[in-house]
Amino acid sequence: MSCILHIETSTDVCSVAVSQDGACIFEQEEHSGPNHAVRLGTFVDEALSFTDNHGIPFDAVAVSCGPGSYTGLRIGVSMAKGVCYGRQLKLLAVPTLELLCVPVLLEHADELEEDALLCPMIDARRMEVYAQIFDRSLKEVRPIQADIVDENTYLSFLERGPVYFFGNGAAKCMAAINHPNARLIEGIEPLAKYMQPLAERRMAEERFEDVAYFVPFYLKDFVAKLPKDLLHKKQMAEG
Repeated sequence: MSCILHIETSTDVCSVAVSQDGACIFEQEEHSGPNHAVRLGTFVDEALSFTDNHGIPFDAVAVSCGPGSYTGLRIGVSMAKGVCYGRQLKLLAVPTLELLCVPVLLEHADELEEDALLCPMIDARRMEVYAQIFDRSLKEVRPIQADIVDENTYLSFLERGPVYFFGNGAAKCMAAINHPNARLIEGIEPLAKYMQPLAERRMAEERFEDVAYFVPFYLKDFVAKLPKDLLHKKQMAEG
């Protein structure tokens, strides 16, 4: 087993954790964000101080790699790379949607029906979400997509059996999905403290990322928008 620093900034929540030998020994969370540019550095400094004071050497840094907030992912990956460079550590990438499944499997296992499918969702905009479908063993059933959700989006899966929807994009979709096999699990967030089993598996399989060239999985290109007053001035100038 190993000691891993975990960083998660893919949504409005900012969290950092440290795991050693499969157990979480340090965690910090900020739920009032997005405030990652301010809080993440403090949380990481506290985690490093904690392990240094206890004489615990790190083996790797794991970072939630997306999809999710463009700015949040960029801040988290930049911080992870900085720690890897500074301490000569390995970098592990943990997919955010897979991470969302961990608290469901750990804390809601008794609620899940035998043939259940899991559909983690991250809010994109309006009725769009980033989503993926897994079975209960975390085997991928459908790959990640940017879905514009209506009553037909997941119909083929819902007609097979129960599908559990969760994550910060799920609640807004339930009225549109409107199927008797659709289940909503509320309060599920991608948190650093849940990254340990996924990071440990990647560590054991030596699935390390290139620190110099690794980038988050944004799924969609970032499009910067002008403030309304500047956009109006631009349109007047072009008109």
